[in-house]
Amino acid sequence: MARLNRIILVLSLNVVTYAATVPLSPIPPGLKGLPSTILNELNLTGTGTKTTTIVNTAMIVDQRSGAGSTMPPNLPVPDTVVTAIDGTLMSSTTSSSRRSLDVTPGNFSPRPQTVDLSKRILAGYEQLFAGTGTMPSDRDASIEGTAYLTYTLVPNSTYNIDACLQFCNTVDGCVFANLYYEFNNALLDFVFSEKSNLKCAVYADVHNATEKTNFGGQQLEPPPAGLTFIQQSSGFAATSLVDPPTPEGYELVFGPIGGANNAPGYMGFVFLDRYDVEACAQQCNTRGADPMGGACQFFNIWRAVVNGLPTTYTCSMYFIPADASTAVNTGQGDLVVTFSRGYQRKNILPDGGFESFKACTDFCQAASDANWIGTSPANGSLDATVFFFAPFAHSGNSSGLLGSAFGVDPLPGTLAAAKALQTVPGKQYQISFFESSSFSGPVMEANAFFQVLWNNQVVLASKVGFTNWELFSVTVTAKGNDLLAFHGGSAPAWTFLDDITVFET
Repeated sequence: MARLNRIILVLSLNVVTYAATVPLSPIPPGLKGLPSTILNELNLTGTGTKTTTIVNTAMIVDQRSGAGSTMPPNLPVPDTVVTAIDGTLMSSTTSSSRRSLDVTPGNFSPRPQTVDLSKRILAGYEQLFAGTGTMPSDRDASIEGTAYLTYTLVPNSTYNIDACLQFCNTVDGCVFANLYYEFNNALLDFVFSEKSNLKCAVYADVHNATEKTNFGGQQLEPPPAGLTFIQQSSGFAATSLVDPPTPEGYELVFGPIGGANNAPGYMGFVFLDRYDVEACAQQCNTRGADPMGGACQFFNIWRAVVNGLPTTYTCSMYFIPADASTAVNTGQGDLVVTFSRGYQRKNILPDGGFESFKACTDFCQAASDANWIGTSPANGSLDATVFFFAPFAHSGNSSGLLGSAFGVDPLPGTLAAAKALQTVPGKQYQISFFESSSFSGPVMEANAFFQVLWNNQVVLASKVGFTNWELFSVTVTAKGNDLLAFHGGSAPAWTFLDDITVFET
């Protein structure tokens, strides 16, 4: 009898050991089962705008420049330059000279000046400040300020205000012109074809007389000629500012206002050398995706004025769209926020987060809704579904599921956008989404897979196995009215999808 009891005990231990090594089938999603692990869900704690870093960087950046004495006139306006990234200054962005010309020694002398201080000002401009006179002892200074564009030389037979402002009209983005004489510069007198020393420097921002800091002081003509000096430096500004065009693939959310966003989903910032909405959009488009939040979906561009002077132009980026309700940062200390605008990237996929599915307030599911259609293969049952249940979602309350919701078959399903996407033929678009196949644990999720279909063609496929809300992306070319679908799942290797975006690149 004792021997029989020992045999029963050994058999019982073997059964327990075997049961411990074979995972039990989980309660399926359709019966409100819970994932084995929940990791990398969108958590916005600590993702707010790093305002202090932005302000501190604005206090040390120097973006001032102007028409350098050796620069030739009529250079093309250069591309917008990034002067700082997330608090780190770019060292090559503060030089006021882009090109230098050698001066061959010769018999140089100042050009005689016939001065007619014309009071005529071209329509659409106003004079902000006047310059000194033109007597031998008079001295002045030209503007060194932000957002310098280029300069030209205008005829110096008169103080040619209209010619300068007409030049400003021809330069994209020009809103301010600084007109002044520069003496003892042989390049102006004898080298450049205009043979004029009346400079017209134009800017994409408005400046005032306190920014007249370039007094010359260079020895550009051989002695006994004197150093370069400035006279009659006046400033003229456009009387109205035109709103910048909205970048392709974006929509204006707010602005211009006097507050910058202090919002969650912050991805970082750059400083630009001028207020350039298109350049900020490109920074958003090319910003590396946040592993938890995904691609940049919103940017806030604004001008920083420090001690009354334009100083820099901030482009802050976010993976969650913001609005004017969070544009509450009006400045800190000597810094004031001006011309703040917010732009949201257009997701051409309706309801990529499945949040329009609200058939209940706690837990529910459906094969399809207004924006998504789930289909199952022959003999399949609910192999692609939409769920309202926060524990299944990467963010919000809803998500998509591939694989039999009740676990009654191992067949893959297809979840497709209900309508063709309004794309532009020939344009490229980036499809991004979060995927999780962690519901059943590492062993039973080993065969988890998905495919992304663009116009019924597989453009991305992955045997992901066990994963916790991982970000995936693929770039496609549009034909117009394109079709998007996701295929996969093999219960109990379920695949969840959420936060799907389709952005023009």
